[in-house]
Amino acid sequence: MQNARDRLLLATAELLESSGTVSTRAVCERAGVQAPTLYHHFGSKQGLIDAVVNHGFTQYTAVESSGDPLGDLREGWDRHVRFGLEHPSFYGLLYGRAEPGRPCAVTAPAHAALRERLTGAAAQGMLKVPAADAAEQVLAANVGITLTLISQPEPDFGLSERVREAALAGVLHTPSADAPATRASAALTLRALVGDDPGDLTPGERALLGELLDRLAR
Repeated sequence: MQNARDRLLLATAELLESSGTVSTRAVCERAGVQAPTLYHHFGSKQGLIDAVVNHGFTQYTAVESSGDPLGDLREGWDRHVRFGLEHPSFYGLLYGRAEPGRPCAVTAPAHAALRERLTGAAAQGMLKVPAADAAEQVLAANVGITLTLISQPEPDFGLSERVREAALAGVLHTPSADAPATRASAALTLRALVGDDPGDLTPGERALLGELLDRLAR
């Protein structure tokens, strides 16, 4: 039998999926507990909702690296879209509660994972812009298309693919023997490699080199 905490999480998830809203009374009735039990485990109704959303969100962010940055980025994009379509109420809570100047703490790990993937692409000479900028661009496009597909009676996955490829083309290029690296791409590649293996550089030297490489990358 599930414990009270698990029953509260499940009840809240079911209510969110069915109606998009929850009340303390409805959650407690569904879970078969009293309100003090909810407050004991989660502090507040919002704490409970945040725990449910965080649990759901982490189910799709853990994508292991295959060694193919472009393939991993495409897979990550598609998983993001699928998650939004399968859990529209969760997704609305994640990306529909934006507050000026306050990044969402729940989605921050996914953003960091995307930045890490793009840093891996930089190490292979594939990045056109700094990883942090690339992550912002790709995530903005990914969220935008997911919200668009959620609102469509019949989601247009072809549209998602086209937007995905346009977004990735804006931040990546495929290395080619016939296309020598530019100064910017070389700087981004070296930036990523030094980040992974700083060698004997002191922290001060790493900071100075990073600043110089960032300037060259621009």
